Amino acid sequence: MDTFIQPYRSRLNEVLDAPLSYAPRSITKTEGKWNTPLGNLMADLMLDRANAVALKRGEQKADLALLNFGGMRASISKGPVSERTAYEVMPFENGLVVVGMPGRAIKKMVGFLTTASRPHPVSGIEIILRADGSLKSARIQGQPIDDKHIYYIATSDYLMGGGDRMDFFSDRVSISDTGYKIRNAMVDYFKTIDTLHAETDNRFIQLDSL
Repeated sequence: MDTFIQPYRSRLNEVLDAPLSYAPRSITKTEGKWNTPLGNLMADLMLDRANAVALKRGEQKADLALLNFGGMRASISKGPVSERTAYEVMPFENGLVVVGMPGRAIKKMVGFLTTASRPHPVSGIEIILRADGSLKSARIQGQPIDDKHIYYIATSDYLMGGGDRMDFFSDRVSISDTGYKIRNAMVDYFKTIDTLHAETDNRFIQLDSL
């Protein structure tokens, strides 16, 4: 039986280990208090791939992206990045969806993020906290959040269903399934980027003084 399976195993490993991109340094979720290199990379690529689908379909583009910290199960090691890398980081079958929500629900999301004990990855939104931890400002694509405006969030179907206590998604007004597993979105994104650069940045920060 092992002899019969071996050619298939070899071919599978060949596909999984074929280099798609390159990481000049390890990309982890352990650096940074409010945002992390791996989290930023994941949220950015989800927003990118969701909008690539929207462009092909002629649908509404996503304004921001949100993923859960616990959904990322491994770091990206320095060196070649492959399809196996995507399976290691995202071993779940979670799908990439775009959820429409009013600004008042987005503000609930911001409140959740500012009190969370872990840095959940975001993209397209800027959150600034005062030194005492209270919210100073939150902007989407550079603009203040409008309670009545409908914003579109690229996220996982798991979170959309209230996973990780993200109950604010119950206020959604629309759902668009991209047809992507997040893992497959990672693979396609890696194919478009020669070298992965991911750092902590100013998308979610806390000021040093009031």
